[in-house]
Amino acid sequence: MNDFGEYLRKLREAQKLSLREMAAKTGVSVSYITQIENGKRKAPGPEVLKKLAPAYNVPVRDLLKAAGYLDDIKEVKSILSDEEEVERAFNYVIGDPRYQSGTRVTGPITTEVKRFVVEMYEKATGKKLLPGE
Repeated sequence: MNDFGEYLRKLREAQKLSLREMAAKTGVSVSYITQIENGKRKAPGPEVLKKLAPAYNVPVRDLLKAAGYLDDIKEVKSILSDEEEVERAFNYVIGDPRYQSGTRVTGPITTEVKRFVVEMYEKATGKKLLPGE
């Protein structure tokens, strides 16, 4: 069994989503996700993982690491820009049902404000979403 495929399946099942629902959320075909989950395809490239991460409710670096792209979390900087990393982390925070009551956002906000919200989330939960310096 493909470890990455098994990992992806567990993430999807933890959200109680069908393959069709996940395909609709990610824009990746049902057959492609099925092949990955069944170990018939290797882990997708970083660009596809960027699409998958928000739908699977995990930081993109977790998928990159599980797929074998990262030996060191700091390497993620070469794949994502700082702004993309903050945006990804912010979307993760506002998507966390345990934290949503504190993150009702209306209107556009700056990257600096998003970074602040993510840092407060990290302090409150102990979960690391942004790569360290």
